[in-house]
This record gives sequence, C-alpha cells and structure tokens, in this order.
Amino acid sequence: MESMLNKLKSTVTKVTADMTSAVMGNPVTREFEVGRHIASGGPGMCWRIYNGTKKSTKQEVAVFVFDKKMVEKYQKFDKDQIIESLKRGVQQLTRLRHPRLLTVQHPLEESRDCLAFCTEPVFASLSNVLGQWDNLPSPVPTDIKDYKLYDVETKYGLLQISEGLSFLHSGVKMVHGNLCLENVILNKSGAWKIMGFDFSISSTNPSDAEPKYSCKEWEPNLPPLCLPNPEYLAPEYILSVSCDAASDMYSLGVVMHAVFNEGKPVFQVNKHDIFKSFSRQLDQLSRLSPTMLNKIPEEVREHVKMLLSVTPNVRPDADQMTKIPFFDDVGAVTLAYFDSLFQRDNLQKSQFYKNLPKVLPKLPKRVVVYRILPALASEFVNPDMVPFVLPNVLLIAEECTKDEYVRLILPDLSPVFKQQEPVQILLIFLQKMDLLLTKTPPEDIKNSVLPMVYRALEAPSIQIQELCLNIIPTFANLIEYPSMKNALIPRIKSACLQTSSLAVRVNSLVCLGKILEYLDKWYVIDEILPFLQQIPSREPAVLMGVLGIYKCTFSHKKLGIPKEHLAAKSLPHLVSLSIDNNLNLNQFNSFMAVIKDMLTRMEAEHKTKLEQLHSMQEQQRYQSNHSLLQTNQSEETKRTSSPGNQIDDVFGGSSGSAGVNGKANGNSASAPQLNRMSLTLEEKQRLAKEQEQAAKLRNQPALAPQSIKPATPSTQAKDLTSCLLNNMTSLGSLSLTSPPRPGLIQGSTISAYPSTTPMGSMASNGYNPTMGFQTGGQGMRPPGPGLYGGMATTTSTPNFGALTHNQGSTNTPDMSALDSLFTSNKPKVSLNQMAPPKPTPGTTATPWLNQFGSAQPSQTAPMQGAPLVMGGVTSGFGMQANPFFSPQNFSQPTAAPVMNAGGGLRHSSSVNNDLKDLFG
Repeated sequence: MESMLNKLKSTVTKVTADMTSAVMGNPVTREFEVGRHIASGGPGMCWRIYNGTKKSTKQEVAVFVFDKKMVEKYQKFDKDQIIESLKRGVQQLTRLRHPRLLTVQHPLEESRDCLAFCTEPVFASLSNVLGQWDNLPSPVPTDIKDYKLYDVETKYGLLQISEGLSFLHSGVKMVHGNLCLENVILNKSGAWKIMGFDFSISSTNPSDAEPKYSCKEWEPNLPPLCLPNPEYLAPEYILSVSCDAASDMYSLGVVMHAVFNEGKPVFQVNKHDIFKSFSRQLDQLSRLSPTMLNKIPEEVREHVKMLLSVTPNVRPDADQMTKIPFFDDVGAVTLAYFDSLFQRDNLQKSQFYKNLPKVLPKLPKRVVVYRILPALASEFVNPDMVPFVLPNVLLIAEECTKDEYVRLILPDLSPVFKQQEPVQILLIFLQKMDLLLTKTPPEDIKNSVLPMVYRALEAPSIQIQELCLNIIPTFANLIEYPSMKNALIPRIKSACLQTSSLAVRVNSLVCLGKILEYLDKWYVIDEILPFLQQIPSREPAVLMGVLGIYKCTFSHKKLGIPKEHLAAKSLPHLVSLSIDNNLNLNQFNSFMAVIKDMLTRMEAEHKTKLEQLHSMQEQQRYQSNHSLLQTNQSEETKRTSSPGNQIDDVFGGSSGSAGVNGKANGNSASAPQLNRMSLTLEEKQRLAKEQEQAAKLRNQPALAPQSIKPATPSTQAKDLTSCLLNNMTSLGSLSLTSPPRPGLIQGSTISAYPSTTPMGSMASNGYNPTMGFQTGGQGMRPPGPGLYGGMATTTSTPNFGALTHNQGSTNTPDMSALDSLFTSNKPKVSLNQMAPPKPTPGTTATPWLNQFGSAQPSQTAPMQGAPLVMGGVTSGFGMQANPFFSPQNFSQPTAAPVMNAGGGLRHSSSVNNDLKDLFG
C-alpha cells in the first residue's frame, strides 16, 4: 500500500513538475491558469494539451504547449526550422475563423522553454481517440482510453471535416497540405475541428476563378516535424511536386479509411525511401482491392474509393462530399442544424425545437449531452425561444445522472427559474416538478424551485393557479416539511380565500386534502380545520371539499380528530353545513354519514374512558378499604396478641386451661379476677360485628388474604322441651331411698355450649344415671372457634345429689340464691316468687303441680316441681340467661339456704362451696 502511494505521489509530482516547467515564464500564464495534461495533437503529436481557465472570466480553455526540449537533439538549423514551422501553423490558424476550424482564444506566446497558445476547450485529438497515445500523460486518461466513436459522431465528424475543407478551398483558396488524424481535434462538445496549418498553401492568384497552388519539393533530410505526414499525402505531391484542392481530398479519403480501420491509413510508407514507396503505392491505388475497403460502410465505400483515386480530377470536391447520401442521417442532420442555428429566424427555430423531442431518443446520450445540450442552453438568452427549448432540456435532464444534471444543466436553468414571462415557462416547470425536486440539490430547491412554485400560486392567471394546485400533490412528498408548513400551505389557503374563481377555491381544498398525509396531526387540527370555518363560500362543490378534508383528517390513521375537537368544533360546523339549502340529497347523505361516524367514534371513546375511570375508582376504593382493614387488624393485634389470648383475658384463662374453678390445672383463680377481666354486652356485640365484617372481606373474590376461617361448631343445640320431658320422666322413676350421690368427678368438664337439660333433672349423657344432675361435656376442645370466638370453656358442675328430701315434706326451698343465674331482659322474678305457695292445712295441692300427676304424697313430687319451673320459664333460661353464653351474668351470688333432711332449710357449706365454684 505504501509503495502504491509513493508511486502515485511521484507520478503526481512528476506531472506537476512537467507542467510547471513546460509553461514557466510563458506570457500565457499571466492570463490563464494551467491545469492537468489531458491530450496531445498537432504535427507529429508534438503539442501537449492542458485544460485551463481564464483568470479574469473563469472561462474554460485548452492550453497547447510545445516543450522545446523535444528538439534539443537536433542541430540548431533543424531546431529553428521546427520552431518556425510550428509558429507558422499556429499563426495561420489564428487568422482563420470558421466553425469547422479550431478556435484560437489567445495567440501564440513564446518563452525560452516553450511555445504556448490557448483555444476553445478541447477533449482530445482524433488520433488519441483512435488509439495513438504519443505524448500523453502516464497513465493514459480513462476517458480517452475508453472512448468509442458512435456512428452518428463519425458521420457528422467527417461531414464537419468536409465542410472545413470546403471553406478552405472555396472561401480562402487554401490547401491544408497536412490533413491527418493528429490535426483533427475533438472539442469539449465533440465537434471535429481542423488545425495544423504548418504546411498550408495559399493560392497564388486568389482573385482568379481557377486558383493555383505551388508546393515545395519533398526534402527527406529535414526533420519529420518540418515535413507533412507522408501516409496521408496524395501521390502527386511526392511524385510530381504538385498539389491543389484534390490533394486535400485524397487526404480526406485516407482519414475516412483510418476512422473505420482503428486509425490505420491505407498504406504504410517507408520514410527512408519515400519515392519508391509512393511509386509502389501508385500501382496499388490504380487497381485498389475491394478487401482494403471492406470495413468502410457500404453507402460511402464508393466515395472513399473515388477519393483515393490516382487521378486528381476523379476525386470529388469538398462541396460534393457534403451532399452525399451518407451524411443524410437524421442524427447528422440534426447536429448540422444546431451548428447553423445562428443563421435561422425564430419561426424556423421554433419549428425545429417542436420536432426535436422525436429525434433525441434516437441519439446517443454523449452526443445529446455534449453536443445538443450546449446548443439548447445557448437559446435561454432569447425569452421567446425558452418555451420551445425548455421541454427539450428537461427531456435531456431525465436521462442524465444527478451529477450530470447539477454540473451541466442546472447552471443554465437557474436564471430561467426566475423568468415569469412568457407564462408557458411556469407551466412547463410545473409539469416537470417531480424531476426538478428529485435531481436539484436541497439548497437550489429552496432558493430557485420553490420560489417559482410560490409565484405560480400568486400568479394573476387563473389557469396557472389551477395547474399549480393540481400538480402540487404529485410532488408533495419531495417538499421538505418546514417549507410546506411555513410557505406552501399559507399560500394555498390565501389562494382559496382571496380568489373569485370557484375552480381555484375547489382545487385549493382538493389540494389540501391530498397533502394532509404529509402534515403533522396537530398542525392539521390547529391550522387546517379552523381555516375551513373561515371559508365564506357556500357552493356545493366547496362544501363537499370541506367535507372531504374533514373526512380525510378523521379517517386517516396518522391524523385523526380528538373527541374534544369533534364535540366542540368539528361536529357543530359540519351539522351547520349539512343543512345548507344548496346541497342535494346525495350530498346531504354524505354529510350525515361522516357526522354519524364521528358521533359513533366519539361515543365509543368517551364511554371507554368513563369505564376505565370507573374501574380505577373502584380499585382505589377497594384498596382503601383493604388498607383500613389491615390497619384495624394490626391495631387489634397490638392490643391483643392473638384471638385466643383475647378470649383468655376475658374469661381469665387460656384455651388449654382447666375449668372455671381452676382445679384441673392446679390454679386457684379467684372470683374478683374473673369479674375484672369480663367484657360488657356492647363490647361483645361490637367484637362480633367486627369479626363478621372481617369474614365478609376475607371472602371477597378480589382479595385473597390467607387467613384462618372460623369453623362451624360441630355441637348441635338440643331440644329443651324434649330433654325436659325425658328428664322429668327419669326423675319420676327415682327412689327416695337411693343412696347419696357421689360428688363431682374430678376432671369432668362441660362442653363449649351449655347443656339444654334443666338443672335438677336427670341427664342422660353416657354416665351413670345415679350421678344426678351431673351434665356432661367430653372435656374436649372444639375443633374450631366456639361460641366466644374460639375459646374452649371448661367448668365444673356442682353436685346437687347432696340435697335430700323427706317424704311428705311441705317446706318450700328458698332458691333466691339462683336469681343471678337466670337473668332475662324482662324484670327479674325471684325463684321464691316462682315457687308454689305453701298449701294451707286442708287445701289441695296447686293444680300446676298436679298437671304431671296426682297430688298424693310422693318422695319425688317435691323434686319434680322445681325442675319444671326451671325448665318451663323460657324467659329465664333463654340464650341471654345462659351463663355460658353471656359471661356478664357471672355475678357473685348471695348465700343460699339449703334444705335439711327434715324438710327445713339450712345452710350447707358443701352446697355453698359447689355453688361458689360454679357461679363465682
């Protein structure tokens, strides 16, 4: 890589040094900037051709330089001869002015090291193009190396040489004397130009009708640069030392042969024995073989053969050659017409330009771009011809690359963008707007193209405005958004509001509707939709245009109209327009269809919004309640470490403790402690409600907290009436002579729920029937929360078997000590009042006592009365009177009298202790 860079650097340095040394000190450099070496040409390819520019005008030129180092090998006389020959040729060329001759823009300048002069811009010599690369830079430029002549270029090039010779022969009575490939130059446009007048011969009698030319004898000892190219010379020039116009025509025949044979002339000449070579050549020409001309096109082959004739009088002259059918090609004629345009009037030019679009597609691109385009661009200075020239220029632009367009076409178009007259210029530009916006750089679009569009929108011609509005949507995607928003849209709106033409107003609305997709949503809502309400016109076409914009905005995926705007502005405006009297039925139906669509979407969107809002509110309310519940539960947890502990605090023990008397676990809990830890009825109701609310919240599907749900108690309440009757029947069968009942079994417990058996009746609970009033629990804790929220209550049952009754005793026991046990919402009634009154002597027993049997004395009768009273009073033994349900009824009872064996009442410490253990 480094070696390649070094090689390139050395090459560039060498070329720059050669160029600098070639022209250093030459007066040409005072006015012209010399560029790179591009070609070579002239006699013996001795002239190096450089591109350059004029310093004052920046005009492009070609600089021809002859380096005197090339002749240092010759003697001074030969060197001087060469310099004088070259000077003479350039001076002769400078005096001649014709389109077919190379144009000299600066005369020859000589310095110590070189000769130099400037001409029109040059591409290369014909010799370079055909493969002769002598005196060219190394490496050979790619554009020369790859250059291939098209048929139309060859035909028209040969025609140009013929026209140039015709000018020399007929116009100035001059023989060129050295017409060859190296003396034919292709200029920048591709035109073939003649140079190399070093050996030209002027007529000795220019005023006579028949010119006479005198030529010099061939001197083989002179340097080659002092002699014409012998391969292109006519035989008579060497053999008979005579020449005339026919001699140039022979040279033209050899040039034509070389053009079609890759630069090879008809014969190769031995320069050391030229006379012998020409003698042999003369014999060959007299019997020219057809195979020598087989590469020449058939339609011109005979003419070439005539040009190579050994007889000068047989050769056609230059004027005759310009009129042969070979040059009647449409491309050659077109190019020839362009070269003679300056001789035509406007009418002839306009007719030619109208038909030119039919010819341009048939021509090679290089010919069109480098030959026809410059000629067309030169007509832009004539405003009357611009409408005829401009379509052809834009047609050529379509075939050019963007770089070619910017480099070759845009500089000439820029002044035309600003022309407003004639009006056809705007029309043509508008029709080709997509081409202009595609290939024109953004900066030029902003400075040249869009201002032209704005002028068209503001033009006084209605037709221009309509066309502009119709064309804008076709290239709207190529316009930058800021330019469209800030410059184009305001002018369209202005054209709609200010015009008096219905067509312009409708086209403005249609144009807006088509370019909505290139605009921003909020720009449309804030600028376009309010503009629709400013249109005063009520023609049906205008109203339908307004409806179209609303519909496009409403239904477009990228745009859309918010429901707030629909409700506040769009729908009211459309509803007011829909009832306009100018609308027919179909137009009214169109309005109503759009209005219904808007209402439907507005309803759906707002309903969805409200549903979402409602859902959010419900979720927030639910979260708030849940947070409050968690706060209450946390506070309750702080106040009571656990539900079991809370109930234990209420009843003075844990769920695993023994009965109320505390004897089972060895604790002796006192009555004052139980009373101090009790809860009131209101507190228990509040606690029950809170627990019920907590259970409901836990059962809600939205919340799924993992909490322990209270289990349903497994113990079923017993039927009080059935138990009472069964117990009364058992009591009736008891014998008064039965032995005393044993005391309470230690460790026996009652169930969590109170027994439904009336106290004093016989319980059938799986124990010994002789155990009297011992009511049974199984001593087991229920699996779930009990009556008090999960506390398993254990208690001892006092043994009433110690109470003995004598047969026939009429003493009524005093049961006031049990008043506190059977509490009711009704006024309290003491058991003494509920007991039957004492019978007076001579009276019968109370019928209430006789409803279960006769009044005869029985040892069990007194015992049957009390239980019935206790079991029959529903208000005294309800749920509120149950001491296991309402702990607040655990009050300290007064000492109760006990019945003695004789039927009287006495205090028994055993009974009092049992009652104290049971009721505190």
